[in-house]
Amino acid sequence: MVKLDAGSTLKRLRNRYRLVVMNDDTYEEVVTFKLSRLSVYIMLSTVFVLLVGLTVALIVFTPLKYYIPGASTDYKSVTELRQLKYQVDEANKQILLLQQFDAGLRNGPLKGNNTVVMDTTMLKLPNAEISND
Repeated sequence: MVKLDAGSTLKRLRNRYRLVVMNDDTYEEVVTFKLSRLSVYIMLSTVFVLLVGLTVALIVFTPLKYYIPGASTDYKSVTELRQLKYQVDEANKQILLLQQFDAGLRNGPLKGNNTVVMDTTMLKLPNAEISND
């Protein structure tokens, strides 16, 4: 296997090439570029970094970030959402209690249904000591 030393690799990257754009009908040179592999790599890397940077900036600084699934919103929105969830849970509990109360009234003594058993047990209350001061 042939080993490439660092000097020959760097030399290959710095070799100059000419890119000529010609008119196919007249064979006239329209544009000429003097390039090396290193300059092409640097140019493509720069374009890639700029495109990634512009895409990230577009997402971060515009409302597009709200369309990304799982993207966290600001802290204020999260706390407001949590407070609204608690309020909805409390409202659901109140609705269930009111439904139970309504069902009790409908099945209770107002309808004439005597199936409700009254608690008639005697309570043993301790004697209250009355002090005359």
